[in-house]
Amino acid sequence: MRRLGDALKQLRKRNGWTLADVSQKSGLSISALSKVQNGQMSLTYDKLVSLSRGLGVDVTYFFAPEPAGQPRAGGGSGTVVMGRRSIHRQGDGIHVSTPVYDHVYPAAELSRKMMAPIYAEPKARTLEEFGPLMRHPGEEYTIVLDGRVEVQTEFYAPVILERGEGIYIDSMMGHAYLAASDDYCRVLSVCTASDVEVEAALTGHGDDHEG
Repeated sequence: MRRLGDALKQLRKRNGWTLADVSQKSGLSISALSKVQNGQMSLTYDKLVSLSRGLGVDVTYFFAPEPAGQPRAGGGSGTVVMGRRSIHRQGDGIHVSTPVYDHVYPAAELSRKMMAPIYAEPKARTLEEFGPLMRHPGEEYTIVLDGRVEVQTEFYAPVILERGEGIYIDSMMGHAYLAASDDYCRVLSVCTASDVEVEAALTGHGDDHEG
């Protein structure tokens, strides 16, 4: 599996970009990019989106053995059936750990997905632990698989979701998923993206844990 830092180095070298260039394109700080490149820090969903979108690659480029560069299906009139399929089994997917979430990205071998499914284990229990609310393009539906989860959003009062309950939100609205029980907490989020995100890519938090 391609390491995020190694992939970033190769992409920079291929295009002759400095870290400052990548910072300008993605909106991530130079210090954060340096930590990522040196394997000292991971990125969460919104920063992975920013990085892949800014550099014009699919997020799978950063993790797959080969860069993702499959052409978009079609090109002519009529409907093209791509027949894509990806089965997720226990232990599969790309695992990314950050201070506020542990993420698993299934179907990582598929590029240019129309949606991004994400398994996440909330770690933070308060907004003080979590830091700034996350936001990213598109909309998302999140369902609680295990435990109880508190959902904090920018324009609404906090809500507690029990196992089997879900919430649909505008992902550009600041949001956070917090562990609300002592039990193991896990959610499944399915995120959409605009045509721009689909074309560029679908899949930190402060300089020390960008997200």
